[in-house]
Amino acid sequence: MKKIFSFNICVFCLLLITLAVSYAQKVETIDGIRVVHNGKDGKWGKNPKVSLQFVKTIGSLDTEDENLSFYMPSDIAIDNQGNVHVLDSGNHRIQKFDPDGQYITTIGRKGQGPAEFYFPISIDIDPKGYLYISDSGNQRIQILKPDGTDHKTVTMVKDPIGVSRISDSGNIIMGSGGGFFSFGPGTMMDDQSLPKLIKVVNSEGDIQKDFGDKLDYKDFLMNRMGNTIHFTVDKNNNAYIAFDYQNRIEKYSPNGKLLWKSDRKLNYNPTPPKKKSGFMKRRGGMVEIQQPQMNRCSGGIAVDDKGRAWVVALKRQIKEDEQVQTNVRASRGPGGERAMSVSVLGNTDVKETDMYLLEVYDPDGILLGRIQLNQFVDDIRIDKDRLFLLDKMRGMQYYEYKIIEK
Repeated sequence: MKKIFSFNICVFCLLLITLAVSYAQKVETIDGIRVVHNGKDGKWGKNPKVSLQFVKTIGSLDTEDENLSFYMPSDIAIDNQGNVHVLDSGNHRIQKFDPDGQYITTIGRKGQGPAEFYFPISIDIDPKGYLYISDSGNQRIQILKPDGTDHKTVTMVKDPIGVSRISDSGNIIMGSGGGFFSFGPGTMMDDQSLPKLIKVVNSEGDIQKDFGDKLDYKDFLMNRMGNTIHFTVDKNNNAYIAFDYQNRIEKYSPNGKLLWKSDRKLNYNPTPPKKKSGFMKRRGGMVEIQQPQMNRCSGGIAVDDKGRAWVVALKRQIKEDEQVQTNVRASRGPGGERAMSVSVLGNTDVKETDMYLLEVYDPDGILLGRIQLNQFVDDIRIDKDRLFLLDKMRGMQYYEYKIIEK
C-alpha cells in the first residue's frame, strides 16, 4: 500500500509541476516596481472565462451610403446614451450613430476653423457629453458641445498633439505626439530628445505632469518607432500603456507612479535588428521617410469595468501577402501653407487572418488568457460590456462585440 500511495503522490506532483510550467507567472520586485513575467498560457489555460459575441460592423467599403463609407477611421467613443461616435479621420469628420447602428448626424469637416479638422487622431467624451478631439493636423485639441458645436479650443504651440483621453478630474491625458509627419519647431524634424510617454494637460493646455520612460535605441528613427504606444485610462484614472514594438505593458497611478510592468513569452523575437534599416531624406519642402524594420508586439489596449486590461497582441508577424502601408505626402510651401495626402498601399483585399489575438490581464499584470481573432486589428475600445475592434486600412470599419462572462 505504501508503494502505491507513493506512486500516486508522484504522479499528482508531476501533474502540478506540468500545470505550473504551463500557466507560470514569475513575479519579482525590481527597484521597488512589481515586474510580471508571464508564460504563453494564462491562468485560464485553454478555457477563457470570457468570450466575445459578435454584434455588428460599423462602416463598409462596399456601401453606397456615404455616411457609412469611412476612410482610415482612427478612433471611436460612446456617450452616456450609448451613441457611437466614429472619428473618420481620412474624411476629417465624426460620424454619429445610435446604439443600433443607425446614422444620426455628421460632425465637422475639413478645415482650420471651429468644429473643423485636419486628419484628427483621437476622440473621447466626458461625463457631460462634451467631445474632445485631438486635431493633430491643426496642432490643437477641440472641445465640442454634445450637439457638435464649438465650445473651446486648446492650442499647444510647443508640444505635438497626441492621442488624448479625458480623466474624471477634467484633465486631458495625452500620449506622446508628433508622429512622423509633424511640422515646425520642436516637432519631429528637429527634436532629438526622448520626452516622457504621457502628459497630463489642463483645459488651458498647460502641462501639469508627465511620466513614463522611453527606451533609447541610440537611433533617431528607431526611437520614434520603437517607443510607439497605445494607452488607455480606467475609471480610477490609472493609465495603462502597451508598446507596439516592445514586449512591455505598464500601469501607472493617477499621479504618474509606475505600479507594475508586465511581459509575456512570444512566438517571435521582439528585439529589433542591429542593422539600421530606416532613413529620412529632405528634398526642399518634401520629406521622405522609410520606417525601420521592427517586430510588432501589440496594437492596442483597453480596460473593462473589472479593471482587466485587454491587449491586441500578435501570434506571429505579418506575411508578405498581407502587408499594407500608408503612403503620406506632406509639405509646407514658402508661404507656410500645408499640403498632405494619405493613401493605402498593399493587398487590401485580404480581410481575414489568424495573426491577431486578444490577451486579457488582471489588474495586477497577470496574464489570464488569450482569445483568437480572425480579422486585422489596429486598435481597441471598451465601453461597459461592448468591445470595439478597428480595421483601419482594409475593411475601414469597426467590429462590435459583447463581452460574455462564462
